[in-house]
Amino acid sequence: MPKCPKCNKEVYFAERVTSLGKDWHRPCLKCEKCGKTLTSGGHAEHEGKPYCNHPCYSAMFGPKGFGRGGAESHTFK
Repeated sequence: MPKCPKCNKEVYFAERVTSLGKDWHRPCLKCEKCGKTLTSGGHAEHEGKPYCNHPCYSAMFGPKGFGRGGAESHTFK
């Protein structure tokens, strides 16, 4: 029986949602930053953890300047 990567308890077929190649309990598949409940395939991933696409993933891991500080976040040489 697979174990949920969030709570480490067994995941039964009736309560299973598959995402990131793992089986989760539906309430356990949440954005690591804001806690929003996610749907299978409807989110982003970073280092094996789920994040909502917007705003969390975009702000944390998107291009510099998107959802972050302006010029002060860039290094000029």
